Amino acid sequence: MKELKNSLNGEGMKIAIAVARFNEVVTDKLLSGAVRQLESLGVSEKDITVAHVPGAFELPGICRKFVNSKKFDAVIALGAIIRGETSHYDVVVNASTGGIAALAAEGKVPVILGILTTDTVDQAMNRAGLKAGNLGCNWATTAVEMVNLYKEI
Repeated sequence: MKELKNSLNGEGMKIAIAVARFNEVVTDKLLSGAVRQLESLGVSEKDITVAHVPGAFELPGICRKFVNSKKFDAVIALGAIIRGETSHYDVVVNASTGGIAALAAEGKVPVILGILTTDTVDQAMNRAGLKAGNLGCNWATTAVEMVNLYKEI
């Protein structure tokens, strides 16, 4: 039996991050957590590329461009969709998460779904570093681990 080992060594990796500006008070925190974690895992600041897009709906498109460029070892999509008073929330959640999931399933490079879907701003802020830790850090760790797993296959 061959067992693939999990490695969190990010040295030499090139990582792209797509981040939504909508709900920027949340996404800025997710981005800073992700960048800080990538650097702590050995990814050089010069090897991290960040693209800001208007909202979560635009994340799948820019992530596809990153993947198709063949310049990156992994792509992280960061966004925050907070439920409002209309069904627009459901449309954006389904389109953005479905688009990222479909891209990830292609398996060209790891594509990490880092989109918060919450009922309130407080819930989002808690997941961006206030109470529940910063999920941006977790998604950055996932990216490095998945790049290393892809390399072993």
